[in-house]
Amino acid sequence: MNLQQFPYSSDNLSYVIYGEHSALAIDGGAVASILDFVNKNKLTLTHVTHTHLHPDHTCGTQELLARSGAALLDGAFLSGHAQIEFDGLTVGVHATPGHTDDSVTFHAGNCLITGDTLFNGTIGNCFSGDIRAFYNSIKFLMTFPGDTVVYAGHDYLKYAMSFTRMIEPGNPDIDPYLKAYNPAHVCSRLGDELKVNPYLRFNDSRFIEVLKKKNLPVSTEFQRWESVMSLG
Repeated sequence: MNLQQFPYSSDNLSYVIYGEHSALAIDGGAVASILDFVNKNKLTLTHVTHTHLHPDHTCGTQELLARSGAALLDGAFLSGHAQIEFDGLTVGVHATPGHTDDSVTFHAGNCLITGDTLFNGTIGNCFSGDIRAFYNSIKFLMTFPGDTVVYAGHDYLKYAMSFTRMIEPGNPDIDPYLKAYNPAHVCSRLGDELKVNPYLRFNDSRFIEVLKKKNLPVSTEFQRWESVMSLG
């Protein structure tokens, strides 16, 4: 399983997953870079899909389809399939609503392509209005192994850590997390997210104390989730 990341716009990120002959593009706004990559590596772009349908994630789709002849795997396809198979590869498809109702996460090897559900250091806005669905999606993503690599839809990492430092200034894991940041290849391990990402730390005893000091409800897990969500 091979994965390549392509930045576009101010902070968006496209992805290509590829095998020996074929490739799948996810959130393909970086059209020129994606097509250059597949051509240089003698690959055929066979599929294009999205983590969700916000226009900054779909802006390159029609051009990619027209220039490559790839097939679009749209929301109807994704909602009816637990996986995508191509070139001997299997990419898992998981519904992760919250940011939007149609948000999905792709699972490739030990990598998660999370779109705007889970960023490196933070999460997306709850545009769906369904805070419980978002909670369930985050809880699901937290079940993956700690060495799982998180690839998000935007690079907000430095901004996210500035926010984290404001609400939890004594967190000793922020500096090592920032030191590992590579703007040319933006990702993080899930185990590190559990140490620094406020929206994944609602069961951490140190972070519960942070919530208590702010006089926020902490009696149940969902209350703690709501309390964390209220911070942003």
